[in-house]
Amino acid sequence: MTTDMTNPLASRGTGTPVRTVRRRAIRVSDGELVSIDAEAGLAVVVRPRMAGVDLAGWLRDHREQVERLLHQRGAVRLRGFGVATAADFEAVSHSLGPGLLDYVYGSTPRSREKGSVYTSTEYPPDQVIPQHNEMAYSRRWPMKLWFFCKIAAAAGGETPLADSRRVLARLDPALRRRFAERGVRYVRNYGGGLDLSWQQVFETDRREQVESVCRTLRISYEWLPDDRLRTWQVCQAVANHPVTGEAAWFNQAHLFHPSNLPADVRESLLATAGQDDLPRNALYGDGAPIEDAALEEIRAAFAAETVAEPWDEGEVLLIDNVLMSHGRRPYDGPRKVLVAMTDPNPDPDGDAEREDAQ
Repeated sequence: MTTDMTNPLASRGTGTPVRTVRRRAIRVSDGELVSIDAEAGLAVVVRPRMAGVDLAGWLRDHREQVERLLHQRGAVRLRGFGVATAADFEAVSHSLGPGLLDYVYGSTPRSREKGSVYTSTEYPPDQVIPQHNEMAYSRRWPMKLWFFCKIAAAAGGETPLADSRRVLARLDPALRRRFAERGVRYVRNYGGGLDLSWQQVFETDRREQVESVCRTLRISYEWLPDDRLRTWQVCQAVANHPVTGEAAWFNQAHLFHPSNLPADVRESLLATAGQDDLPRNALYGDGAPIEDAALEEIRAAFAAETVAEPWDEGEVLLIDNVLMSHGRRPYDGPRKVLVAMTDPNPDPDGDAEREDAQ
């Protein structure tokens, strides 16, 4: 097994494209179109009652119902609807929102598949991607995540889920309060071959474009010698859902902190790069170090709440990004999962709400 020194998480999906099957949409009474199973697992499962149901059309026509399920459970699995291609998936992911978001200021390697549809994180198949909420290291994140399993792995490769509300409830109240009051400072150093380059992260090779994004997202930055860049930003540790008002654990301190790395890799990086030049780091918002014991408690809370279900090929998974975290299990054989992001959180340039963590 090989370990990438800079993987704060840990996907690479390849394989033969699935043959496209075009079906004519069937219009019958709404009650006959789908079945909804709220007892199948952590996520609600929706299936068509007959072949040819137009998933994108059904989602548009039943947006309020889907949103209600999403806010109650945090995730909805859409199985058996005949979604087969990136174009099919793009149409589905447009059904509940005004448009798709680009993966600018991302933290992991991905490739554009079509428009703003991306591959899932391209880390080796033997690596685990720990639970996380997408872009919780930023003040601007997508409220909805769409996943599409184009090719299911022969074994493993699940996208586990964990309810962020329940993760928060498992944490010691003093820990919750400390993080909620102080926030999390994310420090990233780009370049030098240890992590993603700033050109990859900001999807540009123009410094002025990087600076514009940083100003918009209120990210502090500093250009370093040898075409390197350092950014830092203080973000929320706990977020209140803008619709339900519920508090959820919402940060990536446990991923960015060097304790997420194998001990030998952490020691090597600290010896060669030093604390200030680590590819990425997480501190309390005031710059004080986060205790390893606190991060161990956070990881244990995620582990206790994580549920993994195997993918069905052609399945679409819709996640409320504040209420539900996701990850990835190791896998064997080809696997290809695509991702789309929609609905930026309200007031992205302002400070995220913080819970009093009582």
